Amino acid sequence: MKELETRIIKIDVAFIRNLLISNNAKKVKEENQINDIYDFEDGRLLAEKGYARIRTVHNLLTGENTIYMTTKKLLSQGTFKEMEENETIILDKKAGEGIFSSLGLKLHQSISKYRESYELPEGLVEIDINDKNFCSFPYLEIETDSEENLEKIVKLLGYSMSNTTSKTIYELIAENESGC
Repeated sequence: MKELETRIIKIDVAFIRNLLISNNAKKVKEENQINDIYDFEDGRLLAEKGYARIRTVHNLLTGENTIYMTTKKLLSQGTFKEMEENETIILDKKAGEGIFSSLGLKLHQSISKYRESYELPEGLVEIDINDKNFCSFPYLEIETDSEENLEKIVKLLGYSMSNTTSKTIYELIAENESGC
């Protein structure tokens, strides 16, 4: 599956949340996540802005826990990122870890994150707040299927496309943490 994805960083979480609710966005997720990022010993997946991941999700709306196994590969990076994503639910985290290990992948990093997701007719808006030890600023991820829908969402949120970035979270942290 391909998706268009962009970020807006250093947001006012309460303002964005209220704006989404006032525009009849439907809250579809509220969750705590642990994202275990895997790569080869030489770091080639992350170097090419892709990765393998096991995500453990605790759904705060239902109380359920779900484990996802995912690979992402960057297809293009301009105004937005175009990613190829392959994802499935797994029943056993240890089995997922074993599959990645048998392919030669090693655990690179484990990241905790709080996420709220809102659905609009044009796409999905996610408010991400990571563990401060990883990323000190909240940000939006906007996912959709077309550039036109992306621009509609960005405008609805009071931003312009010039406020968006297709940079990876690692690139944004490197740029913004050193200047803070």
